[in-house]
Parts: sequence; structure tokens; C-alpha cells
Amino acid sequence: MEKLIITAAVNGGITSRVKNPNVPYTPEEIAESVYQCWQAGASIAHIHARDSEGSPSYEYCVWKEIVERVRDRCDIVINLSTSGLNLPSCLAPEEAWNHLSLCPEIASFNCGSVNHGAKPFINPPALAKKLAEDINKYNVIPEIEVYHSGVINEAVSLKKEGFIKSPILFSFAMGIHGGVTAECKNLMNLIDNIPDDSMWSAIGIGRKQLPINTHTILLGGHVRTGLEDNVYYKKGELATGSAQLVERVVRISRELGRDISSPDEARKAMRLNFVREVA
Repeated sequence: MEKLIITAAVNGGITSRVKNPNVPYTPEEIAESVYQCWQAGASIAHIHARDSEGSPSYEYCVWKEIVERVRDRCDIVINLSTSGLNLPSCLAPEEAWNHLSLCPEIASFNCGSVNHGAKPFINPPALAKKLAEDINKYNVIPEIEVYHSGVINEAVSLKKEGFIKSPILFSFAMGIHGGVTAECKNLMNLIDNIPDDSMWSAIGIGRKQLPINTHTILLGGHVRTGLEDNVYYKKGELATGSAQLVERVVRISRELGRDISSPDEARKAMRLNFVREVA
């Protein structure tokens, strides 16, 4: 079985310090959290920008500082969010990915809609195609965020039309209210419905994070963990940070006989092009 690629989702765009005081907000805090996760064994960092109060930020200068700080400290693969879930209505949809010129190696790609809790998250085909054009312009690999099996069909259609290159990188986001529930039977179904040459990872929300992480390790996929998806280490005990959650995945994977991928090994497996310079 190939080495496990661990993505650390260090902050997200929703999780606040009300839920866990260790959620990083500022570029310095985010870079420190990413560095700790890299030390713990993560090879990819999935990052959202925040302002000093913790609200989602779409300011290019904030993204630039985050990327510069991370690249100055370690060689982790950078995966930036392009989600417009919290984008203010006064901004054009493209502002959700104005930071692609920073050339992250991976960027999240939403090509399907879902009720994200009480909030509709609408991603029509025309918008996905605009995002795909800019992702291809900057030679970034799209990570397809799969909330239900219909998103897989959307991604395959975009590939057939030439908007997404092969192989496709899927990320199964399981446990969001309105999407697929985080159960092993549903994970198996999602795996069965992706093209044979695809790579995949899985996300479990809240208390489902650890079970989905473990199922994924055994099934040969790759995992995501971190405070974006789950603020607890165990019932009643808040995680001290995303690095603590990464350390647990590393421990479990090694106990199960699966080695951990380094960032460069992940780059080779995912056919990435690392660009260290910041635009």
C-alpha cells in the first residue's frame, strides 16, 4: 500500500475560537500551526485566510503573507481554499480565488452544490468552469470537494469537456448536514464511483473524524485532519491544535503498518509542480 498523505486543515472559514481557542486567525498563527503540523508528519496544509477577528478574509495581501510565511518555514505542500461560501455579496465570485496567482500547488475546487447546514452553498457549472480556467492558468491542481455522489458526476463531466486534467484528485467531505453522512458504507460507495485513475482522500466532520481517518488508512486512501473539521481530541477534551490530531493519525497509520508520506513523496505521487516564488 502506498504511503499515507496527511492533509492538515488548520483553520477553515467557519470554526471559531468560541469552539476552540487554539484556532489560528492571523497569518503568523496560521503559519505556526502549519509548521507544527509539518513537524508532526503532515505533507499538505489546507488553508483559509481570516482577518484578526476570525472572519473569512478575501484580501490578497492576507493570502500573500500566509503563503510567504509558510514557504519560509517548511516545504509542506500548500493547498488553498477557493470557497465562496462566505463571500460577501458585494464582491464578484472570482474574488474567492484571487490568490491563485500565488501558485499554490493545490486549490480546493467546488463544482457541486449542497445545503451546508442551514446555508445553501451554490456552485453552478458556469462558475466552476471559470474557476477551472484560472486554476489551469496558474498550473494548480484542483482538489474536488465531494459532498455527495452527484459532485463526482459534475467533475467527470468537466474532465470530459477539458476543464479538469487527469488524474482527478477527489476529497470526500463527509458529515456535513445536507451532504453524505460519515459512514464507512458511504465512503465505499464514493470510492466505487470515481474513475479508476483517480486519487482520493476523506474528511470526517466532528466526532466522525477519527473513524473516517481510520477507515481511509485501511482502504488505501489519504486523510485530512485538523481543527477546521473537528475541535476535539476526544469526547470532552479540546484539541491543543491541529498538530495533535496529525500526530494521532501518524501513530494509528504506523500501528496499522502504513508508512507516512513526506511532502516531496506526496508531490511525486500527485504529480505536482512546486513553485516557491510568490507573485
